[in-house]
Amino acid sequence: MFIKLIRQFPVIAMIAFMACSVNAENSINPDYDAKRAVNAGADEYGMKRYVIAFLKRGPNRNRSKEEAKALQSAHMANIGRLAEAGKLVLAGPFLEQGDLRGIYIFDVVSIEEAQALTASDPAIKAGSLIMELKPWYGSAALTEMNDLHKVMSKKRM
Repeated sequence: MFIKLIRQFPVIAMIAFMACSVNAENSINPDYDAKRAVNAGADEYGMKRYVIAFLKRGPNRNRSKEEAKALQSAHMANIGRLAEAGKLVLAGPFLEQGDLRGIYIFDVVSIEEAQALTASDPAIKAGSLIMELKPWYGSAALTEMNDLHKVMSKKRM
């Protein structure tokens, strides 16, 4: 009897493991907030679709300091406008001075909509930056980033 039980142990262990796995997969997160998840457009994993834009150095970068400063100011104003409209959930520069200059994460589902939004950027219009757009799947919590940033930034850009 004992030998028979030992021979069946792998089967019994596998059944027990599968039963535990099924329960883990179907368990609901006790911290789940359905209202926030719905407002953010989250799927059952708390994720959603976005479009990420890689801002790259463009071909037209020869400007005077005054022109470059004015263009950067207009670029930042456009970022603020897109964030206020709820279309841009994250933006920022890379700290190194290479060809890859920064990123945007748009709260849109199509590349075409993101293209229309990037076309409004003065730095894109001027050829100072070019964009590479990719569909991206990330945390739906990013939709709350702009509200969080407002209460954490002592100074405005």
